[in-house]
Amino acid sequence: MNSAQPDRPADAVAPPAVDMKVEVVVLPVADVDRALNFYRGLGWRLDADYEAGPRFRIVQLTPPGSACSVHLGRGLTPAAPGTVQGTYLVVDDLDRAREDLLGRGVEVSPVFHNTYDNGFQERVDGRAPDGRSYASFATFTDPDGNGWLMQEVKERAPGR
Repeated sequence: MNSAQPDRPADAVAPPAVDMKVEVVVLPVADVDRALNFYRGLGWRLDADYEAGPRFRIVQLTPPGSACSVHLGRGLTPAAPGTVQGTYLVVDDLDRAREDLLGRGVEVSPVFHNTYDNGFQERVDGRAPDGRSYASFATFTDPDGNGWLMQEVKERAPGR
């Protein structure tokens, strides 16, 4: 129990005073121009490319239909290139998304779903048998190894 609010049930959380939106995810890359060309090649919109000398450059790109962008550049993060893994890209048609990326020369995993039969998560080839939203996936990486997880959501759960 939270010691700051001992009389409040653990699941009763006061709504925040203001909206908080994820706006940007920072991707550590080794070669800014190579990463910029990769993401532009995916059809992502270039929002900004600002350089303030040899130690700082910020590039902002936004996936189609997304309210969240990515930053890549120099001097943005101490993280090693390729260390961002499992960032979700939600798509409404996983097969079309895969085909589009494959057509752009991106290596994309086959579609898979997860099972939890043995008490842990295990990937299984193919779509989720019941075809439900949030349950079928495919992955790809950028040239530095930053990993993306595409998740098919055809119908959003209430409140999302």
